[in-house]
Amino acid sequence: MEYKDYYKVLGVDKTASTDEIKKAYRKLAMKYHPDKNPGNKQAEEKFKEINEANEVLSDPEKRARYDQLSSSYNSWQQAGGNPGSFSWEDLFNNPQYSTRTTRMNVDDINDMFGGGLGGFSDFFNAFFGGGRPRPQRRTTTNNARRTSQPQVYQQPVTISFLEAYNGTTRLLQFDNKKIEVKIPAGVKTGSKVRVSGAGPQQANGGRADIFLLITVAKDEHFEISGNDLNTTVTVDLFTAILGGETKVHTPIGDVILKIPSGTQPMQTFRLKGRGMPILKQKGKFGDLLVKAKVEIPRNLSDEQKSILREMRKKEKK
Repeated sequence: MEYKDYYKVLGVDKTASTDEIKKAYRKLAMKYHPDKNPGNKQAEEKFKEINEANEVLSDPEKRARYDQLSSSYNSWQQAGGNPGSFSWEDLFNNPQYSTRTTRMNVDDINDMFGGGLGGFSDFFNAFFGGGRPRPQRRTTTNNARRTSQPQVYQQPVTISFLEAYNGTTRLLQFDNKKIEVKIPAGVKTGSKVRVSGAGPQQANGGRADIFLLITVAKDEHFEISGNDLNTTVTVDLFTAILGGETKVHTPIGDVILKIPSGTQPMQTFRLKGRGMPILKQKGKFGDLLVKAKVEIPRNLSDEQKSILREMRKKEKK
């Protein structure tokens, strides 16, 4: 079985912080996303690999276990061991590396999204399924009685900012069936979209639910902050001093913002109801926070310099 270096896949150091891992994942996910590389099998496989690495390194419990197992494997190699003869089974059965729960089930999920957005390697399955894929089970004890809860399946999905703002759909393929899943407007990174009964058949005869774990790709114009959006506009020096108007780009079109005289660099203006749609609250939106970036002219005429000097003299008085 081939060893997977998840740190190398994401291009980060083993001491990378959670934010560094998240940033590296988003950058690579945008680059290799199937929507941007239609028909490109190499990009598709790379995207799978990136998602698998992120699934492990973004979860503290999985990352800790992976680091432990990797350390043992690396020690074996450094001692001159042949990777092909490494006893993975003995390592996986070692209680030192066992975990109480496996948060993500990879059994039967490899065919989802037509294979383009799902699918995990044998290495991943062995690491986090005790040698084979295992679902997460939640149990409760009441007077020595155990009740098994439904299995939980998660699948990471990356969408664009505009898809998050307007809502979108994704096509899932499972058991030779295609299911169109609606992703509602207002989802954010970390949001989960439940697809009831779309997963594998359960012991009780029903089907498990699947949860799409959303990541919203970075946008060049807007930054999501809760239900609000942040953006920046450039205002020339004279408009900042004297007041005026400037055009502000919003997700649904441009609006005119009135700039009061004496506007300070990076002063923030709040546009009510121009932010993100509020999830599960139809017709309600957050606000758009606009920072004014005052642009200082590089070349002033002598007359303009003279006027500014006079202004400075009066200001000091």
